[in-house]
Amino acid sequence: MTEPTDGSPLRIRLSDERRRDLVAALVRFHADEFDQELSTYRAERLLGFLMRALGAPVYNQAIQDARKFLSEKLEDLDVEFHEPEDED
Repeated sequence: MTEPTDGSPLRIRLSDERRRDLVAALVRFHADEFDQELSTYRAERLLGFLMRALGAPVYNQAIQDARKFLSEKLEDLDVEFHEPEDED
């Protein structure tokens, strides 16, 4: 996976292939939305900015959402499959 070149400590990494796909998508999006050409260099810079600005917050929110989902499922398991114990 590609390491950030700007010295950023961000741990979220993109594979070279994923980075190329995202840069290409940014170029297409810019052309479709603004009728202007966006160079690959500028698209790469924009992607780097978006990763720094949005990467960690989006990742952290996804972790919180997954934690909440799993917690709710574990609570459901306890209620759904709890067997009363015989008291003799």
